[in-house]
Formats: sequence, structure tokens, C-alpha cells
Amino acid sequence: MVKRLHPGPRFCKAVVANGIVTTAGITAADTSGDTAAQTADILAQIDGLLAEAGSSKSNLLTASIWLRDIAHFSQMNAVWDKWVDMDNLPVRATVEARLAAPELLVEIQVTATA
Repeated sequence: MVKRLHPGPRFCKAVVANGIVTTAGITAADTSGDTAAQTADILAQIDGLLAEAGSSKSNLLTASIWLRDIAHFSQMNAVWDKWVDMDNLPVRATVEARLAAPELLVEIQVTATA
């Protein structure tokens, strides 16, 4: 069985299948903040999606992070390091990328066990 969370016109916010939950690339709901503020916003959204899927950040398998400017890597990591379960770290990739809109500074996608 496949469970699709918050379907929109092009994609779902998350999909749960075969005991795995995968989120879409999540961006900040409030884009007025800096990289740290946007990262905190995104991680709060991810917490909500994982909870809705019956999971949590302690079940993370992978994380992909896109930054508009890799110079903000430490700002993002400061928030990430406070949020992530240090006893259950996922594999992770972080890259600089041109995001869909200029106000978007960070985008994060995760996969976890449900």
C-alpha cells in the first residue's frame, strides 16, 4: 500500500511505501529569514511530515540538502546539528544549487523508515 501525504498539483509532500517515508524537497514556508531561519522552518516541517507518516528524525536514512550559496554551509549546519539525532545520523549530501526562486536559500529532502 502506498500512502501519499498532502498531494498537490505536481507532487506530494511525502510518500510512505513498504515501510519507507520519502519527502519531497521541502523549502521554507517563511522565506523572509536567513539560511539558519529557513533551515529551522524546513526541519520543523520535516518533523511534522515524519510524525504524520509514523516516523521521526531518529529513523532517518538519507538527507539531501541544496543551498543557494555554499558559503552558508556553516549557518545551515548550526541548525542541523541541534536538530538531528546524533545517535542515529543519516547519510547526507549537501550541494550548492540554483533553487526555484531567488528567496529560497535552502531545500531539504529526507528518507526514513516508517
